[in-house]
Amino acid sequence: MLLVGNGLVITRDDKNTIIQDGCVAIQDNLIVEVGSTAELKGKFHAARFIDAEHKLIMPGLINTHMHFYSTFARGMASKSAPPTNFLEILERLWWKLDKVLTLDDIYYSAMIPIIDCIKTGTTTVFDHHASPNTVHGSLFKIAEATGEAGLRSCLCYEVSERDGGQIADYGIQENIDFINYCNQEKNPLLKGMFGLHASLTLSDRILDKCVNENNATGAGFHIHAAEGIQDLQDAKDKYGMGVVERLDARGILGEKSIAVHCVHISPQEIEILKNSGTNVVHNPESNMGNAVGVSPVLEMFHHGVRMGLGTDGYTSDMFESFKAANCLHKHASQHPSAAWGEIPHMLFENNRKIAAEYFEKPVGRLATGAYADLIVVDYFPPTRLSAENVNSHLLFGVSGRSVETTVINGQVVMENRKLTTLDEEAICTKSRELADKLWERI
Repeated sequence: MLLVGNGLVITRDDKNTIIQDGCVAIQDNLIVEVGSTAELKGKFHAARFIDAEHKLIMPGLINTHMHFYSTFARGMASKSAPPTNFLEILERLWWKLDKVLTLDDIYYSAMIPIIDCIKTGTTTVFDHHASPNTVHGSLFKIAEATGEAGLRSCLCYEVSERDGGQIADYGIQENIDFINYCNQEKNPLLKGMFGLHASLTLSDRILDKCVNENNATGAGFHIHAAEGIQDLQDAKDKYGMGVVERLDARGILGEKSIAVHCVHISPQEIEILKNSGTNVVHNPESNMGNAVGVSPVLEMFHHGVRMGLGTDGYTSDMFESFKAANCLHKHASQHPSAAWGEIPHMLFENNRKIAAEYFEKPVGRLATGAYADLIVVDYFPPTRLSAENVNSHLLFGVSGRSVETTVINGQVVMENRKLTTLDEEAICTKSRELADKLWERI
């Protein structure tokens, strides 16, 4: 039994209850009660107690689109001419890096952002992986890393024909093998989706094959959709329709599927996304960094599309993505009041709804029966904090490095900023060694 108390509890329950001097009681991997510190210490007097020292106690954050494998690009000198558009970024950086990944590279390039997730308060991650010359076993290797760390994850492999039909078939099989494994194991920390790269690297033939192979698994698809203008141009030139229209026609969309980015889409495609119940995940820093344009996030949100928030591997810090999205859509709309309510709703409400499509118990809230995923945040409110203004406090007062303690599935994976499941120094030392070798191979 574990109690985390003596803090200001932000529950994110149906009433967005805030509890002064609150406490969360954890039994095994579930929250059994949320209440006052005095009440729960009296009720569970034999439990271990973590003292939040009047700081924030809140649900762990959820990242609904991530790329662990991008880690080894950090600090790497490019051997190609600087890219001038999004397709050149793919060709000159990511499609060179992913081809030379080994299983050891995959493991350690995952471990680094996993550590960052734990340290910045993200407890559930939907990852999207690519390693075309090391497909078999790649998802299982990432699962090994998330399992050792104690991170909750939903993994997929991105099927693509950019490296030929045989490698695309390998990607299909890796997805199916991994999803079936997760369905059999019923591990509350590990789930699988069916990954697809993007419309511009997938023919109708391979999309139909993916749909047919995936029919029996119950999993949705996780795909980049209309991220760069090149994806839209390719769909228009080859198929006479937009990217979302094409994905809909081929049976990719639906309530368990994630369409990432959706920058270059039409009003008709927004309607398709809404009617199909498809989840759309926005990645503000990545979109700005890749100069692909501004996704019509606010239009989609107000039209009833379920919008989530991710990082696309640009960062592991969801507080950072929260801040960037808020500023981006104010700037893009030239309205200082824009995105005030929509972005926190995406992060704190919709991300947990997306996660609920895969995980049996609730995440993203502190309530009886939810998975015990919570963080203690080093923040003393300088003004009154209430249910009405909590998002303002988090936006302007908190960053990922404010997180002191992280609990996932009832396990304390970081306490007082010290990792309990991983040796960060040893992992980073090995990571640097592998990264140097990988840079030589590119």
